[in-house]
Amino acid sequence: MGFQTPLYELAEYLKWTASGRIQLPDFQRGYKWEDERIRQLLVTILRGHPLGVVMMLKTGNDQIRFKPRPVEGVALPADTEPELLLLDGQQRLTSLTQALTGSGVVHTKDSRGKLMDRRYYVHMATALLGEDRIEEAILSMPGDGILRSNFGKDVELDLSTPELERTNGYFPVRLLFGGADTVTWLFACENKEQASKFHAEVIQPCSTYNIPAIELDKTTSKAAVATVFEKVNTGGLPLNVFELLTATFAGDKKYFDTHGTDFRLNDDWQVTQKGFAAHPVLAAVENTDFLQAVSLLATLKRAKEDTSGRPPAVSARKEDLLKLALDDYLEWVQPVRDAFAWTATFLADHHIFDVKFLPYPKQLVPLAAVKVVLGNHADLHGVRAKLAQWFWCGIIGELYGSTIETRFARDIEQVPVWARSSTEAAVPRTVADCTFAASRLLSLRTRNAAAYKGIYALVLAHGAKDWMYDKALDKIQYVDLAVDIHHIFPAKWCLDHDIDPSRRESIVNKTPLSAETNRAIGGVAPSAYLPKIEKKADISSMQLNTLVGTHAAEAAELRADDFDTFFNKRLQKLVTLIEVATGKPVQNDLKEDNGTESLQLFDPEDIAVVPDLDDIEV
Repeated sequence: MGFQTPLYELAEYLKWTASGRIQLPDFQRGYKWEDERIRQLLVTILRGHPLGVVMMLKTGNDQIRFKPRPVEGVALPADTEPELLLLDGQQRLTSLTQALTGSGVVHTKDSRGKLMDRRYYVHMATALLGEDRIEEAILSMPGDGILRSNFGKDVELDLSTPELERTNGYFPVRLLFGGADTVTWLFACENKEQASKFHAEVIQPCSTYNIPAIELDKTTSKAAVATVFEKVNTGGLPLNVFELLTATFAGDKKYFDTHGTDFRLNDDWQVTQKGFAAHPVLAAVENTDFLQAVSLLATLKRAKEDTSGRPPAVSARKEDLLKLALDDYLEWVQPVRDAFAWTATFLADHHIFDVKFLPYPKQLVPLAAVKVVLGNHADLHGVRAKLAQWFWCGIIGELYGSTIETRFARDIEQVPVWARSSTEAAVPRTVADCTFAASRLLSLRTRNAAAYKGIYALVLAHGAKDWMYDKALDKIQYVDLAVDIHHIFPAKWCLDHDIDPSRRESIVNKTPLSAETNRAIGGVAPSAYLPKIEKKADISSMQLNTLVGTHAAEAAELRADDFDTFFNKRLQKLVTLIEVATGKPVQNDLKEDNGTESLQLFDPEDIAVVPDLDDIEV
């Protein structure tokens, strides 16, 4: 990547934006400056102060042909090709182009965000009093040039015609670089001396106002553009890879020649989202996640087809997403859509029904890509069992929280081969990396942790039934009964009996229950709320004991209000669920005392747990 640092006059920038020589890459967000900020920009120019550097990219690189669009407010023929794309300085040059050319009407908004049209004027007599009076001299007016009050009934100042502008002594900034039109306007002023002085002291200095530029040359890559844009655009939102590819794909000449129109990635993503709407859990999938799945498949295909002995890397990193061609996207878009829909079914089979309890939304990226590679084999008993083991290892091992792009690449390379193999294939890194210690159950206290959500789902999959309705908590009942996670020994009871926070708030003391069952529990002891549930649900104690058992808990300890025995037994049952799901042993790092198992507790002073409001029964 090379660059130059030329210095151009503002008049040249205005000519170039108006003619289309300078345009915006389509990934640039819309114009959004408010009225007062534009007025202050004009103050900066009229005082001759610097307004900063603009950054532009020279066009002509076939590898990164971004779809261009004119600066807002400029109308150009559809086939106008830019020579420069504006990477930084959009808001400033758009404001100046609208304010200083054409009608001078700027489409802006007020401080509250209300859209409005404004024109800007310089009160000549005030401006001639010196630089320190410039800010006072610049006036923002409604787009029609008429300032009204009393709900529009009274006209306070009318600058709607050149004659009225001159009569009131206000010079329109649209003529600041107007050439002959500027001279004509000034020549018609009644106060010739003032007009001449204004031209010499205000207009003439502006004609040589310079703005420095950084021009990136044609060899600049898309990744470099993204990096540069992120560095200079600190005042706005970070540049999204999806937006960059939107502009790249829209600029694909081959597609345009074939279809007679540009490819609109955003429109295509909306089609994808409509398909996902039938699966609420997929609301967590972002457009960049989708692109990562495409990238994994495209780079995997390239790696397999490479015969050089040094195949390209399989990748879902940002810089490699930017290398995706439109042909890559079009090849994989539908298979990836179908695969994500399949992941929703896969999640439902494992009792993950909504985004709130989806452990790792990003894990759906390799899961979808693996499904595409496996095709129909993904639903074979043996293959699906291995996919489930890999899935749970990722969750329980908490392996998708950071540096996930590298893990994605390993997953797509290793999991399909291992899942389909009837012999001893190499175990995927995600399965090998999974470890879990029993003491972790004490620190899993909120749904912020992936393993917390995972264990919640394992309890549901264990066959948990609601205590009030004797209904399996499947996908339909889960929604109908407003199921959420709640304390078994209520938080209030635990506080009253000095149960340490690490156990009180642990996932071991929580289970999925319907909203109505949780209300029936309240904050009383289990020995008190179980009879209440029996009465409300009209069931026997034996029937309720059986229902409690579906939650990997024993009713005997609840009826005796024996928290310690309940906790130790349920912890061991959860350990068993984890070992079955991951196919790996759980590390037993809990202390034993006098031959009786006891828990290694955290110091309450150290953890200072505050119960979640939605977990406190009332």
